Amino acid sequence: MRSLVSFLLLASAAASDSGPALHFAVIGPEPGSWPRVLSSVGFLRQDSELARIFVLRPATPASPQWTGRVERGALVILEGESPVAESFGFRGGKNRVRAGSIVDERRPKLPIIWQKTLEMPRFAVPPEARVFARERWTGAPVLAGFRRGAGAVLWVAASPGEQGYERFPYILHALADLGLEAPFRSSRLWAFFDSSYRMRVDLDYFASRWRASGIGALHVAAWHFQEPDPARDRYLNDLIAACHRKGILVYAWLELPHVSDKFWADHPEWREKTAALQDAQLDWRKLMNLTNPDCFRAAAEGVKQLIERFDWDGVNLAELYFESLEGASNPARFTPMNEDVRKMFREARGFDPIELFGARKDEASLRAFLDFRAELARRMQQDWMDQIASLRGVRPHLDLALTHVDDRFDPGMKDAIGADAAGALPLAGEKGFTFLIEDPATVWHMGPERYPEIARRYQSLTPHAGKLAIDINVVDRYQDVYPTKQQTGTELFQLVNLAAGSFDRVALYFENSILTPDLKLLPAAAAAVRRVETVGGVWTVESAGGAGVRWAGAAAMDGKPWPLTDGTTVWLPAGVHTLEASPLSTPRILDFNGDVQSAESLPDGGLALSYSSASRAIAILESRPAGLEVDGVETAPELFSSGRNWAVMLPRGVHTVRIRYP
Repeated sequence: MRSLVSFLLLASAAASDSGPALHFAVIGPEPGSWPRVLSSVGFLRQDSELARIFVLRPATPASPQWTGRVERGALVILEGESPVAESFGFRGGKNRVRAGSIVDERRPKLPIIWQKTLEMPRFAVPPEARVFARERWTGAPVLAGFRRGAGAVLWVAASPGEQGYERFPYILHALADLGLEAPFRSSRLWAFFDSSYRMRVDLDYFASRWRASGIGALHVAAWHFQEPDPARDRYLNDLIAACHRKGILVYAWLELPHVSDKFWADHPEWREKTAALQDAQLDWRKLMNLTNPDCFRAAAEGVKQLIERFDWDGVNLAELYFESLEGASNPARFTPMNEDVRKMFREARGFDPIELFGARKDEASLRAFLDFRAELARRMQQDWMDQIASLRGVRPHLDLALTHVDDRFDPGMKDAIGADAAGALPLAGEKGFTFLIEDPATVWHMGPERYPEIARRYQSLTPHAGKLAIDINVVDRYQDVYPTKQQTGTELFQLVNLAAGSFDRVALYFENSILTPDLKLLPAAAAAVRRVETVGGVWTVESAGGAGVRWAGAAAMDGKPWPLTDGTTVWLPAGVHTLEASPLSTPRILDFNGDVQSAESLPDGGLALSYSSASRAIAILESRPAGLEVDGVETAPELFSSGRNWAVMLPRGVHTVRIRYP
């Protein structure tokens, strides 16, 4: 530790700490979980003078050099009791505190409970410090900090835990409050949206908030709009328009075999049955018997009309299999037991599957029905993927997604609900669907490291690994989990960060469950930046799916003026690119919802852009364009006014466009 401290403090004594914070260094014999904490929002470890964020672990000696570095712009994190912490005014007293629960000022009513209590000194903090969190019962400060000069100091009473989130979920939020800004961001997140929670809100305000939080597509609960209704239809049209103005795509999220409340009420003869021979109203879903030909035709016609009535950008066919997580052990939730399925199985295997919940108890009979059930789910998925793909006849630009619960990481899901990814994934590849893997409730208590392993297991099943995506359920978990029942703060950021590094697309369930304090740092967690090097004023950035780089002013990418910037963020394509300041300002594309290949300013003052997009793409422009060419063909632009800016809708696929200005 001494040699590293000496190196950091003595190397380049006149070095400035005023540049953008990209790197962090951990001072101590062991880094602990600090690399997990800081890398979850895009900071990179660099134990050298390049660092601007320093974690000083317990026993770090005091030195006036640290005060100087803070005043010049460094951010110093102090852990626990140490001479250097005392030099900044954080002093451990003789009284001891047993901490097992804390209160954070961001969410005072949120229970934050530690799995193991920890005894620590009761600390005094300097008068200028802001206390971000306290021990619940004594009020003793456990997280505090202050700004000094151009930099800041954050103190935390103890280690953040083995994983980095067990004790203080909002460490990164405190750093942000002290002025630290994440260097990278993504705008590629998907989020599920249920209008039941947002019926009386300012849609333009929320669309702006969603886009600022890195959301590129909203998957809207379409069953609420299955049947025409003037008020609801007006709301959905307004929602779609507000999202388009801000560069957000909107997908119809279907939850078949739930069709709609009205469909359920109007057709009791088509209701699914459980093994208790009761109507299958399970949780909020009211399940219909889609194996019945009449029910299938009626539901399919309703879905077709739903897609035709609104300006959707895509369709998500979600969770089309059976209930329940407890499988055959819970007859009251086990499906399908409608007459059509029972007849089909009886003709194939010679007995009624309802007997499995009576006198027939042998494993071979149960296995026969479970295998039949999984194959039936696969056939239903195939039929409905055909139906959804055919909707491109009326909406050619539609992107398509299949949300399918994981049964590779948790193989018990196949018998529990009939989900078989190995059967469904080839079908999704044939139809061009994104295969959105839903994290099952059975593994929600496991750590973020599960996502690279889930990705590995699915990549071996398909040649279309680029069409794999992951759905993270941000909800209260039924397991005993710490420090919060719902994922928030550093835990959420680690989940999103590792998922984004493993999958081309990350979805969040759902928009309303993401806690407000997490919105600002969510785009940073989703940015899959693999490598950054800085030499002088030139950055070399490598990213998997493209990334936004915090950057003030005009920029050049790969040596040429680059127009994709809003003045605070420069948007880079996927791959390896250099970035540096440019003396030339160009017409700008402020935001773009698609995958950019190239972009340049034209001699006539216009812009050229090459891109690919699975749905339509949306470009946000500074001023109204006078004309648009797509692949050399003059095209009437589809425009949306967005305050002082303009959103232009561009076609699905791979295209080159030229944007002209007056």
